[in-house]
Amino acid sequence: MTAKYATTCGACSSRIQPGEEIAKSGSVWTHVACADAATKTPGDGTLTARPKRTAPRPDMPATEGALEVWTDGACSGNPGPGGWAWATQDGRQDSGGEAPTTNQRMEIRAALEAVRALDGPLVVVSDSTYVVNCFRDGWWKGWLARGWVTSAKKPVVSRDLWEPLITLVNERGDVSFRWVKGHSGDPMNDLVDALAVEQSHAVS
Repeated sequence: MTAKYATTCGACSSRIQPGEEIAKSGSVWTHVACADAATKTPGDGTLTARPKRTAPRPDMPATEGALEVWTDGACSGNPGPGGWAWATQDGRQDSGGEAPTTNQRMEIRAALEAVRALDGPLVVVSDSTYVVNCFRDGWWKGWLARGWVTSAKKPVVSRDLWEPLITLVNERGDVSFRWVKGHSGDPMNDLVDALAVEQSHAVS
């Protein structure tokens, strides 16, 4: 199921954007990946969301001197024309678009393209909690253990993008992920957002 309106994830307390895949955990709506990470209530097997966190989430450990790359995805409609982009502070950047697609797929694609393009220790900075939490909280481990099936016994959405990204990150061992709040005045986040939106318009 996809969100029609912006709301707050009942598990990780971050934003759910329109078009993102969501799931019901107990009495709250969560990101699909957050539902995978939810805990089971002893005895009845039902899922309950984790309590909301009040303290800031710790960043993943990063290799000293790692290059930071900002990534973002955009989509007009769900599905609809979309774009992805990545950029570094030293001026390197790339972007592209496809249609039809979803915002979630474009967020994953942006991270994948950045990891493919840039060698050496890397910190992927994304405003997508779905992308960041997959690695920070190790959601991918459950997906692999279950044969690319979620804890709700459904196929992992966008496996065609997740699988090469997870494989690359694991093979390299020098890639970490950090979350940044979107549209909060971070100049690099604003840049990749503009590039992704531009690409979504170009393919519409």
